[in-house]
Amino acid sequence: MSIPTLKKFLLIDDHMVVRSGIKILLSEIYKPSQIDEAFDGDSALEKIKATAYDLVMLDIQMPNTDTFGLMEYFKTNFPDLKVLIFSMSPENIYAKRFLKAGARGFINKDAPLEEIKKAINQVLKNSRYMSEAMLEDLAESSGGAKDNNLFNTLSAREFEITSLLLNGQTISHIAHALHLQVSTVGTHKARIFDKLKVGNLLELKELANSYHL
Repeated sequence: MSIPTLKKFLLIDDHMVVRSGIKILLSEIYKPSQIDEAFDGDSALEKIKATAYDLVMLDIQMPNTDTFGLMEYFKTNFPDLKVLIFSMSPENIYAKRFLKAGARGFINKDAPLEEIKKAINQVLKNSRYMSEAMLEDLAESSGGAKDNNLFNTLSAREFEITSLLLNGQTISHIAHALHLQVSTVGTHKARIFDKLKVGNLLELKELANSYHL
């Protein structure tokens, strides 16, 4: 009888309750397992540089964390790292962008337990995971259906800055987090407002709310 291989997981989420719940789930399914935790980008990088993980579960809305930048770092320095996005952010807005950035799957935190298990298993097996809704959306897009979501007109950088603006970050804070000049962020902000046809931050928030962003 063969001895089960130790599975190593890293949970990157700023909510301890979420990490605790997923840790219990993983420890029950995978025996033996090593389950490490990180609460932001810096603590995540520290862990990943020290350990080769079988799976990383990553939230995308965390304080002081450039999540797209984190994915770029993973893609460049750890191209074989399996990342499953585990977030409350709307799938129709975020999933395509993170899959394009190198994630192997996107699962919403309020998904049924069996669906979360399915997502974890598929990514561990080196397959991609997408929900039925996501697959239908991709099918419609490939069929030429018109995309009426203005947020999908934004570039990856513009979308990242938009997310930070919606989280209440100032231009100077965004510039510091993304290692950009304040003037560069200001230019991006003006372009974002133009593309989304909004005149101020309040209108941006109202538009985002209409998409459940």
